[in-house]
Amino acid sequence: MFERSRKGEHALLIQPHAGGPPDEGLLEEFADLARSAGATVAAVLTARIDRPNAAMLIGSGKLEEVKAAAEATGADLILVNHPLSPGQERNLERALQRRVVDRTGLILDIFAQRAHSHDGKLQVELAQLKHMATRLVRGWTHLERQRGGSIGLRGPGETQLETDRRLLQKRLEQLQRRLEKVEVQRTQMRRARVRSELPRVALVGYTNAGKSTLFNAMTGAEAYAADQLFATLDPTVRRIELSGGGVVLADTVGFVRDLPHELVAAFRSTLSEAREADLLLHVVDAADPLRDERIAQVDEVLKDIGAGDLPQVLVFNKIDRLGADGETVAPRIDRPAEGRVRVWLSARDGLGLDLLRQALAEALELRHVVGEVRLPPQAARLRARLHDLGAVRGEDHDEHGWRIRVDLPLADAQRLFAQAHGEALRHLLPEQDDEDAA
Repeated sequence: MFERSRKGEHALLIQPHAGGPPDEGLLEEFADLARSAGATVAAVLTARIDRPNAAMLIGSGKLEEVKAAAEATGADLILVNHPLSPGQERNLERALQRRVVDRTGLILDIFAQRAHSHDGKLQVELAQLKHMATRLVRGWTHLERQRGGSIGLRGPGETQLETDRRLLQKRLEQLQRRLEKVEVQRTQMRRARVRSELPRVALVGYTNAGKSTLFNAMTGAEAYAADQLFATLDPTVRRIELSGGGVVLADTVGFVRDLPHELVAAFRSTLSEAREADLLLHVVDAADPLRDERIAQVDEVLKDIGAGDLPQVLVFNKIDRLGADGETVAPRIDRPAEGRVRVWLSARDGLGLDLLRQALAEALELRHVVGEVRLPPQAARLRARLHDLGAVRGEDHDEHGWRIRVDLPLADAQRLFAQAHGEALRHLLPEQDDEDAA
């Protein structure tokens, strides 16, 4: 048996492709994935595969080329940018005498490094075990007790491989139960936000588009942000104030093309922040020459998780990298007659954030009502609620009650009007909303 190296930091990359020249963008992304996992890229080989080899994916000639390149560069890890069957992975390891990891295994390794929250770690372990379940091999045969019939040879009647599978299945079921509890807790938290009637906005986009940098700029938070793929894995949620009221902003995991379906399934609770949002801020790297392709790929993943029909605002980030000869591109809002509103900004430099807030308020239809209300003495609870909302701009008191000058979001005014003692707010509401309030 081949003893797998535990180093795995000096990697040889294999990029399979079918006919024509290889996709340079896909190859560059795979190299970024390898570096994000902590590997040093020793060499890159492309492999044209018109008909995949059932045993090793690549043919014997390319296998010899890979072996020679690994020897020459000292690579102790082979990364293949293609899903490998368990048999193909084992056969390649035996032939190359090096550890072999496919695209799914590489992304799982990055996720394992990035997960910090309890549910994030559970999701990573669940995805890893599901991936590992098909890759168990027969080992420890000297410990098996299936032969029976003689003293010392009678056993539980299963091989070590069967024991491993049974233990793995028990662990999978245990993780599934824990994640179901986490999902219940997340659902309760989301229901609490719904009860507070705060609109929910989720940042989505291709990985490394600058979502976390934008999140920090908008909220003043300190979410981890770095120039690497999958810098953020665990969702972070903060409340921000706009001109029309408060909203809940969530930063989510970035997407890549061909995101393995088992990862989408395992991270359903993380991705639910995007699926259950009222509005999506689709963050795009404006300087990426493949940005239109990236937008289409993110839209495809959003469709897969059930968020394809949610309203979006496109945020073209990193405009500081667009200007030629040091010229700065000015932030702006594009409002096409058809299609999504586009906001051009630089989260790193803080340019255009006011335009994004304006676009958010418009997309969520956050409007304010300003005026004066007269409250009788028995409406003390409504007065206290107005103070809690920070809506009071001044007040006077006499024997008839309070005369209060207010400035509050329309949604809050409508909610308070629907409650007891809210009659005083009727004259502040727009006429077109009277029927809805009734």
